[in-house]
Amino acid sequence: MGRNPRRDLLAGLTVAIVALPLALGFGVSSGLGAEAGLATAVVAGALAAVFGGSNLQVSGPTGAMTVVLVPIVAQYGPSGVLTVGLIAGVMLIALALLRAGRYMAYIPASVVEGFTLGIACVIGLQQVPNALGVAKPEGDKVLVVTWRAIEEFVRNPNWTALALALGVMLIMLLGARWRPTIPFSIVAVITATIVAQLLHLDGAKPIGDLPAGLPAPSLAFLDLSSLGSLLAPAVAVAALAALESLLSAQVADGMTVGQKHNPDKELFGQGLANIAAPLFGGVPATGAIARTAVNVRTGASSRLAALTHAAVLAVIVFAAAPLVSKIPLAALAGVLLATAVRMVEVGSLKAMAKATRSDAIILVLTAAATLALDLVYAVIIGLVVAGALALRAVARQARMDQVPLDRGDHSAEEHALLAEHIVAYRLDGPLFFAGAHRFLLELSEVADVRVVILRMSRISTMDATGALVLKDAVDKLNRRGIVVMTSGIRPGQRQVLDSVGALELLRLEGREYATTPEAIAGARTYLEGAGILPALPTQQSRTAVQEHVR
Repeated sequence: MGRNPRRDLLAGLTVAIVALPLALGFGVSSGLGAEAGLATAVVAGALAAVFGGSNLQVSGPTGAMTVVLVPIVAQYGPSGVLTVGLIAGVMLIALALLRAGRYMAYIPASVVEGFTLGIACVIGLQQVPNALGVAKPEGDKVLVVTWRAIEEFVRNPNWTALALALGVMLIMLLGARWRPTIPFSIVAVITATIVAQLLHLDGAKPIGDLPAGLPAPSLAFLDLSSLGSLLAPAVAVAALAALESLLSAQVADGMTVGQKHNPDKELFGQGLANIAAPLFGGVPATGAIARTAVNVRTGASSRLAALTHAAVLAVIVFAAAPLVSKIPLAALAGVLLATAVRMVEVGSLKAMAKATRSDAIILVLTAAATLALDLVYAVIIGLVVAGALALRAVARQARMDQVPLDRGDHSAEEHALLAEHIVAYRLDGPLFFAGAHRFLLELSEVADVRVVILRMSRISTMDATGALVLKDAVDKLNRRGIVVMTSGIRPGQRQVLDSVGALELLRLEGREYATTPEAIAGARTYLEGAGILPALPTQQSRTAVQEHVR
């Protein structure tokens, strides 16, 4: 099943040790309990490993998904979350069939960095009640809940819980710097559990009883009458599952040589995983970046590693549930606090902030929206702002430069006379809705000449707005008695211009030319016919003007 099964088995065991406290912690944070986190890690982890599009991806409950689930639990209850997960799984399969995975490449890095920073902040704040040893206050806004938890702690401080949470967090952070290969999360949790049991610490509230095994699959949670109201939350869950899973798969590809995931197959695998997980009481799942990174770093080369991770967690569920139930909630809070800290890559944030002002703005807005609103809105806001700033940057590339007429075979006097009555402009770059009106303003302010020649061969793209603006500019110049001629219109431009009627104005008197020299000669002929210029000698009229830039 892999080129090195022994190494894959070892990698899977290592990932399972890392994933155990995370699965428990994210299950508790979601509001469905530690057993829901374990069920998700086992069921979704196995199905996504088999049917997903990445050989190295590890799936399960994640902090990002927990952030989305908390308000859903508050509004619809546990059965609502299970229904949302089921609907989201169907939506992910639909996205896979529509081959939507490729569009992940269009999400800017600044949006991803801001998204990750915001998630880290929210995950950290979500752990404050358990870390302080207080009951979780009412509310679905993490900032409000955190503030209320701090107020409760000030009234009734629980130093035992705080010490355990901080101790676990410090062991993980300092241990990772000292010996990165050792899974200090499980070491810290075991240590905290032993200390709490030996010293009989009253302030160390444990997870509580866990079922010794997975429940039988069931659809008892499904309420068909509530499906309509749950569609919007399901869209949010599906969007986040797709985003995080494909991002995680990209991270795995970047950490290896020769591995490349199939984004549409990955969406399909995640869809199956999210359809199955709720049947066993599990929360929605995604690809997990941290666990996937551990999987790659410990030498995984095939899907066997991710399957081993799910199998080891299943053994723990069946054989060690009584021991797991004694883990203090504060210890799990410490694990997730450390996870949140390690999610923040300070170097990447600095680099992104220094790259361009636009990147810095997008990063800050996405992070703030993640913290204040929710993850899906944050990504949408980030993408909209990134798109607007990108369009502005592209629009600024459009230029309209006046270019001198080539002297050709004209004498200096004749050239000066032509230049008094003809002006040529070269249009460079895109002519579309984002910058077209600036072009109209510039062109409408042309000085008092008789003929304007627009050299259009260098226009890179044109939309209907650009074509309409060009038509309006020609209209305005014609009303001032200025004739407009064009050269170098491309076939693609011709279709757009023709669709809005712009070419009709140019065809009326033969004012569209293939090349610039022909346009200049046409302008000379027009000026002669209007009695503005004297007729050129026959030899000169044959040669007209040479092309300066076609």
